Amino acid sequence: MRLKQLYDWLPDALCDVLDRLPGPVTEQLEEIRIRQDRPLEIVYGTESSFVTPAGAVTADPGPAWRPDRGLCRALLERITRHSLYAVEEELRSGYITVSGGHRIGLAGRAVLENGTVRRLRDITGFNVRIARERIGCSAPVMPAIVDPAAKTIRHTLIVSPPQQGKTTLLRDVARAVSAGDWRHPAAAGWRGRKVGIVDERSEIAACENGVPTFDLGPRCDVLDACPKAEGMMMLIRSMSPEVIAVDEIGRPEDAAALREALHAGVRVVATAHASGIDDVLSRPVLRELAGEGLFRVYVILSRTGGRVAHRVVTAEEVLAGRFGRQAVRSGAAPRDAPPGWAMRPFAGPQAGVPGH
Repeated sequence: MRLKQLYDWLPDALCDVLDRLPGPVTEQLEEIRIRQDRPLEIVYGTESSFVTPAGAVTADPGPAWRPDRGLCRALLERITRHSLYAVEEELRSGYITVSGGHRIGLAGRAVLENGTVRRLRDITGFNVRIARERIGCSAPVMPAIVDPAAKTIRHTLIVSPPQQGKTTLLRDVARAVSAGDWRHPAAAGWRGRKVGIVDERSEIAACENGVPTFDLGPRCDVLDACPKAEGMMMLIRSMSPEVIAVDEIGRPEDAAALREALHAGVRVVATAHASGIDDVLSRPVLRELAGEGLFRVYVILSRTGGRVAHRVVTAEEVLAGRFGRQAVRSGAAPRDAPPGWAMRPFAGPQAGVPGH
């Protein structure tokens, strides 16, 4: 069980409380939110609750267990391996990724240098996000992103707000492409494709000593803890990938690297934070890529009833959208445009995709 993987990083007192949680809660556990001298909170399924010292879940913060300063200090020392300087780059980003691909978000006092965040200090808030592997969760999506003419996948952007399963889906798409698990009627007999993953946050592959701990198929190479833009260029030059997978794009250098991949004949599957196409078009870098038609398919994820549903939007739909190409390029919809103005319903069934 992946929760147990975290116990090497968590103080014993916290592990004891988590061990007392009801089984159904543990199975769905997604986040453990630890705040000094404040109620312990967990997120599971579609629920958010506080936890008592006996492991009972409650909506009332009053009886909840409250981690003290000593526990928070012990937690910080464990996840930094007793050296804040060794994880200075992660502290600047506000999170640390530990073995197993689990991300621990941090909150505290920001230390600035020349107007930018140098690191965090006085850390008293932690958000432990539990990474989960969902083998086969890409099956409902694969038929929509396969390119039968080229016998590979289309350039694909997976979009959702945080904690809706983007990374989980990206990971399984990479596995499916690497293994030749195409799930498309025209793909019978196709071999898998060589996949290169740039795992900047060590969440996609969860490498330990360079070896992925998640199943990524037999034809996958991983650059772990490497900046996305630089990593994509390194893979193209050295590993001859046919498909590149990257998580959470959005910077100008990411866009430049994606264009280089396109010109090199490499297909790309990426993720981005956004609640829908309208949000994609409100972000300058993503709006440019959409206007260029770089991504041929957009997979929009949204959580419904404890599962993550998807719908698919094509580049043609986005570029032709209800309000025309200029609206796409500017990212601005007319004032009377409804929310999600560029979104059109997925023509097929609204298949569920398990999330984290």
